Amino acid sequence: MKNLTFTKNRLASAIAMLLATSLVQAQDNNAAQNDAAGEEIEVIQVSGIRGSLIRSMNVKRQASGVVDAISAEEMGKFPDTNLAESLQRITGVTVSRANGEGSQITVRGFGPEFNLITLNGRQMPGTGNSRSYNLENLASDGVSSLEVYKTARAENPSGGLGATVNIITAKPLQTPGLRYSVSAKGIYDTSNKQNDDVTPEVSALFSDTFADDKFGVALSLSHQQRDFQRQEANIQGWQFQTNSNLPDLDAAMVIDNRPTDAEGNKQGVAFFPKDMNYGIDDVERERTNGQLTLQFAPVDNFIASLDYTVSQAITGVNTVGWGIWNEFGGNINAYELDANGTALFADISGNDGSFTASRNTTEVKARSVGLNLDWQISADWHVSLDYHDSDNKADNGADKGLGSAGQIILGSDKLISKIYDYRSGEIPQAAILWRNGSNELQPGEIDSNFSQFTHSPGKSAVKQLQLDTVWYNSVFAIPLTSIKAGFAVTDQTISGYSAWSGLRGGAGFSPSFTAILPDGMFTRHSTAGFLDQFAGGGLNMASPYYYSYDFDEAVARQQAYLTEALMGADAYVVDAYFDGIDSEGSVQEETSSIYLQSDWQFDIGRLPAQINASVRYEETDVTSNVRQKVPTQVVWASASEWITQYEAGDDTFLEVTGKHDVLLPMFDFRVELTDDVVARFSWGKSIARAPLGALAGGRALSGSPKIGARTGAEGNTNLQPFESTNLDLSLEYYYGEGSYASVGYFKKDVKNFLSNETVTVQYDELKDIYQGPRYLAAQQQLVAAGDSNPDIGDIYLQMLANGHGNANGVIEPAADDPLISWLVTRPYNSEDKSVDGVELALQHLFGDSGFGVGVNATFVDGDVKFDPQSLQVQSPLTGLSDSANLQLFYEADGLSVKATYAWRDNYLIGIGQGQGSSDAPPQFGRTFGQWDLSVNYDINENLTVFFEGINLNNETERGYGRFKEQFLFARQYGTRYALGVRYTFQ
Repeated sequence: MKNLTFTKNRLASAIAMLLATSLVQAQDNNAAQNDAAGEEIEVIQVSGIRGSLIRSMNVKRQASGVVDAISAEEMGKFPDTNLAESLQRITGVTVSRANGEGSQITVRGFGPEFNLITLNGRQMPGTGNSRSYNLENLASDGVSSLEVYKTARAENPSGGLGATVNIITAKPLQTPGLRYSVSAKGIYDTSNKQNDDVTPEVSALFSDTFADDKFGVALSLSHQQRDFQRQEANIQGWQFQTNSNLPDLDAAMVIDNRPTDAEGNKQGVAFFPKDMNYGIDDVERERTNGQLTLQFAPVDNFIASLDYTVSQAITGVNTVGWGIWNEFGGNINAYELDANGTALFADISGNDGSFTASRNTTEVKARSVGLNLDWQISADWHVSLDYHDSDNKADNGADKGLGSAGQIILGSDKLISKIYDYRSGEIPQAAILWRNGSNELQPGEIDSNFSQFTHSPGKSAVKQLQLDTVWYNSVFAIPLTSIKAGFAVTDQTISGYSAWSGLRGGAGFSPSFTAILPDGMFTRHSTAGFLDQFAGGGLNMASPYYYSYDFDEAVARQQAYLTEALMGADAYVVDAYFDGIDSEGSVQEETSSIYLQSDWQFDIGRLPAQINASVRYEETDVTSNVRQKVPTQVVWASASEWITQYEAGDDTFLEVTGKHDVLLPMFDFRVELTDDVVARFSWGKSIARAPLGALAGGRALSGSPKIGARTGAEGNTNLQPFESTNLDLSLEYYYGEGSYASVGYFKKDVKNFLSNETVTVQYDELKDIYQGPRYLAAQQQLVAAGDSNPDIGDIYLQMLANGHGNANGVIEPAADDPLISWLVTRPYNSEDKSVDGVELALQHLFGDSGFGVGVNATFVDGDVKFDPQSLQVQSPLTGLSDSANLQLFYEADGLSVKATYAWRDNYLIGIGQGQGSSDAPPQFGRTFGQWDLSVNYDINENLTVFFEGINLNNETERGYGRFKEQFLFARQYGTRYALGVRYTFQ
C-alpha cells in the first residue's frame, strides 16, 4: 500500500510519493543529502502509548479507503500480548475467545470465515481444516504493526469480505543498526488449581545491519507457558416436540405457559434439553514462536528478503465431568414450559447419571517461508516479486501416549428420576433421586458405560507467487500519479480426516463392572468454588458433589477385564482407528488473478483530492476429494445408543470439481475539506469463499443416529463465493496531535449467500429397527402389562427378552423392517442479504498532561438475523453484534498506565448444536465485557518493569439456543496477572 501525505502543492506531493517508494532508499538519500549539506538532524521518535496512537492515526488519515492500524509502542512491546485482543481496539472489530484469550475476529458483523489474515501481505492459511486463522497462536512481540483494510484494494489477495488484516513484522534494513529487546514475565492465573501457580513467558528480539547497511538480520523468539482451569456447565442441544408427541400426563404435573388458540389448544412446539453436564478442565498451554529475516541490498535500489516464520501451540486438557442424559422429553413425568415452549423444569425417568474423565492434547504447528525481491528500477518504475510456501497443521490427538482424544464414562442407570430446573439462577440445576433412596450415588454403585477415542487432524496450506509493478508518472502533466499492476497464482489446500473408535466397552451399564471399579478409585468432591461467579453455583447447586477418578486407571481396569472376559476380543480398544478412518476430505483451490490499480491526485477548487480506481479479476478451479464409507446397517447397541456400521475393506474416494470467476471493481475517493477534515467515499466488490464443509463433495451419514437425530450432510463443490457490493462513507476530524473524531457509515449487499435445505432421503438396505414389526410388538407387550407409555429403553430391554439381540446384546435390523428416513442437509447459493452499520470513534490526547482517552462504538443491522420462532433451516450471518471499546491511559515521566474495556452485545456463534434437532438450531453468545490493565515503569532508558491484569472483572461467558432460556453453556476462567521486566537497546 502507498501512503500519501497531501499538501496544497501537487508537485511536492509527487516528490513525496516518489521518495516513499522505498523506505531504505529514502533513508539513504536523505542521509546523503544531509551529509552533503553538512547538517546533523536529530530525529525524535515518539514511543510508548502516545507514539503508537499517533502512528496509527497517521495511517488512517493518509490511506486510500477505510484503513485502521495498530502500531507497536516500542520494540518488543505491542499494546496487547494477544493480537486478537489488540485488534478489538479497532472500531468495528470484535473477537471470539478460546481458553479465555482472544482467538478469531469478527469485523462489521462478519465472522472469522469472512476475514482474511495476511502476514507481510501474504495470504496465510487457516488453522487446521478451516479458513479462519487463530490469532492466539501467534505472539505479538515480533509484530511492528497491524493494518485492517475495511474497504477492498485490488492489490490485496481476495477473501476478506469483512476485512483484510495484514500483520507486519520488523525488517532490519528499515531500521539500520543494532537493536534488541529481551523480556521475561511470570504469569499467575487465579483459576489454576492443579498445575503450576506461576508460569513463564520469555521473548527476545534482535536486529542488526552490516557491511554499510547492505546486509541485515532480524530474529525474534518467544515462549509462553500458561496453566489455568476452565469451569463450565453445558447442554449439548435442544430438540422440539410437537403437541402430538408430548406425553399424556395428569394436568397437575404440567405447567404450560404457551399461548392458546381459539379452541384452547396450545400453540407452537415444546423444547427439551438432551442432557445437563458440568465440567472442570485443567489446562496446560505452551506457545512458541520464532521468525528469522535476512535482507541483502547489494545496490541502493534493490533489496532481497528471505524470511522464515514458525509457531507451535500445544494445549493439554484433563477434564472431569458429571451430569444427566435425557431423551428430549420422551420419558418425562412432569414439566413446566415458558411462553416460548422452552422447558424450565422437567422430572424425567430412565437414562442415566454419569461421571466422566477426558483427556485431549491439541497441537497446532504453522510455518511460512518466503522470498521477496524488491527493485526500484528507476524513479518511474518499481517491481516486486514475492513467493511464499505456508502451512498450518492442527492435531487434536497429539497426546503421545494416547494417540487420540479420549473420554471415559462411568455412572449408573439405577435411578428413580432426574430433575432439570432452570427456574432461577444463571445456570440450570440437575439432581438425581437414586434407587438407593438418596440424592447421592455411592462409589460401590458406579458401573462402566462406555469409552470413546477420536482423532481429527487437519491441514491448511498456501503456495503463492505474486508479481507487482508500479509506474510513477513524473512526466505527463495529468492528475494520474501512478499505475500499479500485477498477477498472482495461489494454490490453497484445506484437508482433514477423522477417526472414531466407536463405543468401547458398551454402550449400556453392566453391574459386573462394579467388581473391577473399587471404591478407593473414586474421590468425592464438593462443588464449593465451582462456577461461583454465577447465581446458583458453588454449594447452591442442587447436587453439591461429584466424583473424579484417574483416566489411566479406568482405561487399564476396563481393558484388562474385557480382554480376560472375552478371551482377547476387541470389545475394548484404545484406538481411534479401530475401524479405520471414518471420514476424510480435501478441497484444493487454484486461483489465477490479475489486477490494475491507479492513483489520481487533483484539486477540487482549493480542496486536495485523491482517487484510487482499480479492478481485480480472478479465476478459481476447485477440486474436492472425499473418502466415502459405505454404510451397511444401523444397529441398536443400547437403550440410548444407535450405531451406523460400515462395509469392511478399502473405502473409495469421490472426486468432484467446480469453477468460478469474479470481477471485482473498486473505487476510493478522498478529499480534504479543510486542513483538519477528511471525507471519504468508497465503493467496490469483495468476496469470501465458501467453507470447507460446504465445498467438500460426497455424503456423510451420522455415525450415531439416535431417534430424532437421523441426519446426514452433502457438500457442493460448485458453490459460488460470497460476493459483496460495498459502500463506505466517512468523515474524519483531525484536530490535534494524536487526536481525532470520526463517523462512518457502511453497507454490504451480499449475494450468493449460503443456505441449507434439508430433505428426507431413504437409502436401500439401511433398515430401521425403530417402529419396525419387532419394535411395535415389544411396545404392545409393555402396554398390555400395564405401562401405558413405554419408555424407549424399556422397549429395548423387551426386545432383548424376546430374543432379538445378538450375543453382545446388540439388536440388528431385520429384512421386514422399514427403511430409515434420513434428514440430509445440502448447501446451495440462495438469496441476497445486506448488512449496514455506523462506526463512531474518538481519540483524544490531553496536551502534555500525559492523559489520553480512546473510545469507539459500532452499531450493525441487516436482514441476516436468525429468526428463533421459525423451525425452518436458516442461513443467518454469524458474528453480527454491536460493540464498543474504551481505552484510558496516563503516560509521563517513565510511567504509563492503561486501562481498556471491550464490550460485545449478544451475537450468533453458529448454526447447529451437538445433539440438537435437525432444523439446525442456533448457538448465541451473551453480552460480554472485559476490563484489562497494564502498568509500565521505566527504571532507565533501557530497563522497564511492567504489570498486566487480564479480565480484572472476572467476566464469564454464557451461551443459549433459540431463546435465552434455552441454556447451552456457561464458562468461568478467572483473572490472570503478570509481572515482568524488559530490557531494550535501540
